[in-house]
Amino acid sequence: MAEENQTQVTEFVLLGFSQEWSFLFLIFLAIYLVTVLGNAAILALIFLDSRLHSPMYFFLSHLSCLDICYSSVTVPKILVNTLHLQTTISYQGCLAQMFFLMGCAGAECALLAVMAYDRYAAVCQPLHYAHVMRWGVCMVAAAGCWLWGMLDSAVHTFLASRLSFCGAARIQHIFCDVPPLLRIACRNTRPSEAALHAASIFVGLSPFLFVVISYLRILAAVLRMPMAVSRRKAFSTCAAHLLVVVLYFGMANLNYNRPSAGYSPEADTLVSVLYCIVIPMLNPIIYSLRNQEVRAALRKVL
Repeated sequence: MAEENQTQVTEFVLLGFSQEWSFLFLIFLAIYLVTVLGNAAILALIFLDSRLHSPMYFFLSHLSCLDICYSSVTVPKILVNTLHLQTTISYQGCLAQMFFLMGCAGAECALLAVMAYDRYAAVCQPLHYAHVMRWGVCMVAAAGCWLWGMLDSAVHTFLASRLSFCGAARIQHIFCDVPPLLRIACRNTRPSEAALHAASIFVGLSPFLFVVISYLRILAAVLRMPMAVSRRKAFSTCAAHLLVVVLYFGMANLNYNRPSAGYSPEADTLVSVLYCIVIPMLNPIIYSLRNQEVRAALRKVL
């Protein structure tokens, strides 16, 4: 039945768009340009300024790459669809979009946890920091984050490819993701639902708890610092990362763990837009405005 269904479903109709969405074209285009140019600027600054050649900015460069990929998976297709009355996506394109979207999401969850540990090692173990976060460890950690996200995404994409759809394949959303696909599937949804719940724990909740524990220990260490200047510098260094973590994990939880009883297509679309489109734009803004070293590097380059 699954194989037969795969030959029958050739495209999905995205019902999240309406006539009013045509007025949002310039907004989405502006968001996408800010996301790509902002994150590309961070990558360029880290590459050009030797003062930013440290583990913290090495991981930040990977976060910028993820945000560019994250936004590029969904926004260009959304821009095309906002200009057309018939908004469709091919079956293969839907699975590909979902694969890269969830791959970037899983990798970013792991990367934020690694960045939290990096800040913990810098603040709580300053004498051992150079050894703990040596370049070999950093490269393995970054590669592991990407691999972790891709493996998690491969599981979800494979299970989604086995779903059966009854009647017209109409997705009440503006791009392909696992929850909208599960809502229109007529059978074989239990494996995908189980995988989604497992991912919420191991890919989402576990990194978030690790980040919380890391920052609690950082807070305890900062409060023990004798000088107020040192405390302010430590808080300033970690504040940007903590803000990104709260925004990202908060939106991810709303996106993938919404109660079915309170489901609203409009609310679901809004949460997905904030999670997948707006937050990647905010990351370079948050880091550049709150990080003195990045601002100094920008002034030097300009």
